[in-house]
Amino acid sequence: MLFVNVVSAYAPHVGLGEEVKKLFWENLDEVVRGISSTEKIFIGEDFNGHIGTTSNGFDDVHGGFDFGERNVGEVSLLEFAKAFELVIANSCFLKRDNQLVTFSSMVARTQIDYLLLRKGDRGLCKDCKVIPSENITT
Repeated sequence: MLFVNVVSAYAPHVGLGEEVKKLFWENLDEVVRGISSTEKIFIGEDFNGHIGTTSNGFDDVHGGFDFGERNVGEVSLLEFAKAFELVIANSCFLKRDNQLVTFSSMVARTQIDYLLLRKGDRGLCKDCKVIPSENITT
């Protein structure tokens, strides 16, 4: 029997305190630790941060493709992925900017949403991109 675990979460935004962010990472850590290593896991999340375009010491979790510059908080995401032997799937595919940007406003264009899965399941993800649209159905 195959078990697939899908985790959807929303990380605290920049304006919230460090205690709130710490609690978020502790809770996510607990959820992932509760999933057997023999089960599939997909974490789709708005991490409210940027991992940057280069892997810089996180080659095993960062595929080398992203949008923008890494911010300080996203070392947490990269360290989390490394600790649980996950890969950030949408950093593994070369895409046009409009297929990477997950938040756009008058003042900023950023990628803050990421899909994580176990490194051993990397082959299950053949492509990962943003569909630039307000609606994905007709």
